[in-house]
Amino acid sequence: MKLVIVTGMSGAGKTTVLNFLEDSGYYCVDNLPAPLIMPFVHLAESSTDSEYQKVALGVDGRNGKAGDRALEEALDQIRTEKLTCQILFLEASDEILIKRYKETRRTHPISGREGSLEDGIKKERVLLKYLKERADYILDTSQLLTRDLKKEVRRVIVEENSYKNLYITVLSFGFKYGVPAEADLVMDVRFLPNPYYDLNLRMYTGLDEPIQDFLNKFSQTSEFLEKFTGLVDFLIPNYIAEGKNQLVIAVGCTGGRHRSVMMADAIYRHLTQYKEYGLRVEHRDMHRDPAHKPGQYEVQECPSQEM
Repeated sequence: MKLVIVTGMSGAGKTTVLNFLEDSGYYCVDNLPAPLIMPFVHLAESSTDSEYQKVALGVDGRNGKAGDRALEEALDQIRTEKLTCQILFLEASDEILIKRYKETRRTHPISGREGSLEDGIKKERVLLKYLKERADYILDTSQLLTRDLKKEVRRVIVEENSYKNLYITVLSFGFKYGVPAEADLVMDVRFLPNPYYDLNLRMYTGLDEPIQDFLNKFSQTSEFLEKFTGLVDFLIPNYIAEGKNQLVIAVGCTGGRHRSVMMADAIYRHLTQYKEYGLRVEHRDMHRDPAHKPGQYEVQECPSQEM
């Protein structure tokens, strides 16, 4: 029998993960009282029914309230009996958790109706600290869409690919719309020639061949990619060693449509060689600023100043 324990902060995506695992053939039980975990595990393990060969248990702060060691003891027993068990811990920032609860208007399981949402989140972090320390996988869902979360769960749980607790987001953006607050590394590529000033290129994005051909004519494009990807290759294992589980690499140009998009996509493609990390690319501002259709105007010289 394969056992997966899905836990983490309330609002970080536990229900989404359990629903996905159920669709993937797992028998899922959410919020099973801690004293019943081992009896249920033994029942599933001894069963000849094929539906119990893959089991997922949802566990949250209610299973490990202060002074109650039943859940911790159950985990110790699972380890003692050498059962095949993986712990997936879902994390998210306080700001994101608060936003999600306000949007759904749900009551936090720790704070209840009378308590403060912020206090509930703080208390739950303390209650789940030992679970996070035992986790085999930690996924920070702060910047993940539902489809990205499912993709990662499929990769590390369903398909059992090798995994290190780091999820990397490569994000392109436009400086005139603000630097992303979630960015860990910010790279300014406004030093590259700007295709915006070529009115035949303006309507394209950095994912389109005309923009890529334009930027690849300049030696600083390939030189930048070589040096920056080398820096990222150096940083990733060091971030992991320090316990970092989410890395946002933000690449910005003036409008976030051309240069930053091409560079972010190139960095993303470079990082796909590392199969053990979670990875996604996002182009935040790529579809802003609709301009004239390509081919409508003659090519103009690029002015020296920035847009």
